[in-house]
Amino acid sequence: MESQTVSKVALVTGASRGVGAAVALALAEAGYAVACAGRSTRERPQRTPGTLDDVVERIRASGGTAIAVPTDLADRGQVAEMVARTAAELGRLDVLVNNAAVTFVGDLDIPLRRHDLVLAIDLDAPLQAIRHAASHLRASGEGRIVNVSSLAALKPVPGLMSYGIAKIGLERMTVDLARQFAAERIAVNCFRIDVPVASEGTVANMPDVDHTDWEPPAVAAEGIAWMLRQPVDYSGRLESMAHLARREGIMPTVAARPLTPTEMFTGVHDQQESVFING
Repeated sequence: MESQTVSKVALVTGASRGVGAAVALALAEAGYAVACAGRSTRERPQRTPGTLDDVVERIRASGGTAIAVPTDLADRGQVAEMVARTAAELGRLDVLVNNAAVTFVGDLDIPLRRHDLVLAIDLDAPLQAIRHAASHLRASGEGRIVNVSSLAALKPVPGLMSYGIAKIGLERMTVDLARQFAAERIAVNCFRIDVPVASEGTVANMPDVDHTDWEPPAVAAEGIAWMLRQPVDYSGRLESMAHLARREGIMPTVAARPLTPTEMFTGVHDQQESVFING
């Protein structure tokens, strides 16, 4: 396909539903051409509702530019192709949002193939995407990366040990890459979702929990879009969604919530029964 020349291009992973879809829509509204990456398409849907095709159609219907980039993020070769295809078809790459994540219930006894898959998608895929995107972000003049984390990075959530390990690794990677990229005008930041957000995947994994007062994914997308609008020297930040809302006067419904911890829990956390189920 012949490449299109547009002003700015964003690549969003996990863009078929939830926060990823909301981020893709928000960036399209802000004028970005958006590459929507993930596994779920109409030809190959997943069990959780939402497809890349749905999101791309919504963007195009509003006058924006978007492409679907079907990608299995557990496959390093496909991650490389995801970045290459985005730059080839849209002409450049300015923003990378590493949003996609999976989790399976289990602590020390989690099946190792599931543990490996969580780390592959939630931690290794962002690293691989950044490695392949780096040259394009340098060429843009002011590249930006946002990695999406979770309160599970700081707090031992029953049944989500592997997920928490991946997320705290993602946060540590964020600050190291901010150092490495500082002289190259590439900002690297982390957005930690530390309040309940009713994405399709989370709701499906917690069917017995009342979600009526949870935030919609568009609220989290507002925070991520805010981070991407900041000057390029705004980098190396591990932003808590709740604290960011209160400090900057954005996401007002989040700002009204109690503040959450911003440091890793130490000690022995109270034992609780997991509210998650395996998909």
